[in-house]
Amino acid sequence: MTKRSRSITSKLYPFALIALLLAIWSGISYFGVLPGYMLPSPWAVARAFVKDFGLLMDHTRISLWESFLGLFCSTALAFVLAVLMDRFLFLHRSVYPLLVLTQTVPSIAIAPLLVLWFGYGLTPKVLLIVIVCFFPTVIGLLSGFAAVDRDVIRLFTSMGASKWQILWQVKIPSALPHFFSGFRIAASYSIVGAVVAEWLGGEGGLGVYMTRVRKSYAFDKMFAVIFLVSIISLLLLKLVGWAEKKAMPYNQKQKS
Repeated sequence: MTKRSRSITSKLYPFALIALLLAIWSGISYFGVLPGYMLPSPWAVARAFVKDFGLLMDHTRISLWESFLGLFCSTALAFVLAVLMDRFLFLHRSVYPLLVLTQTVPSIAIAPLLVLWFGYGLTPKVLLIVIVCFFPTVIGLLSGFAAVDRDVIRLFTSMGASKWQILWQVKIPSALPHFFSGFRIAASYSIVGAVVAEWLGGEGGLGVYMTRVRKSYAFDKMFAVIFLVSIISLLLLKLVGWAEKKAMPYNQKQKS
């Protein structure tokens, strides 16, 4: 079997598993193992998606704007903090435990406090996304900075390079693989964070739509939103993968 054939075959396995799960789901709905109002059939979910497609796209635009804004702010903040923590050892030792501690608090528990403090506007939603996305990005950058070859740093130092030159020419390029590993997780979390924030109130967004259809017991529409959020997360992962290839073409050549 050629390398190309193995690649095609490996990509078929996830689709085969999805098809199997859909078949099992359809069988459960068809034979009435669970009532339709509890577990609507895949076809009912598809019909609900098509029926409310325009409304879903309107809410999707709001959620995407919130997630992109929060992801941008979290990435910028993570970059600044990672550089400072790498530069100053006392800051790394004092801040790193706090970063880990923030991950022990569920985001759903923080969201009501943000709404209480900042209201129902854009600010609490973006802040929650920043909290959710910040940790994997900053940890990825710190891991990348720590993994830099010390011999290369000593070589640049012996050639008279400043600390900022070493940062831009050695550490950041070397940390890119670690950064994208964390950023891929953050990108997929961003849309989920937006939906969670919207559950608590707002004028639009997929979380607001979800809350409305849940209160009307329209579970076919509820499942449609869940699938839409999953698809958006997958598309964001693909987008990050494309950006990684553009930022590190040399890395792709090494893999091939």
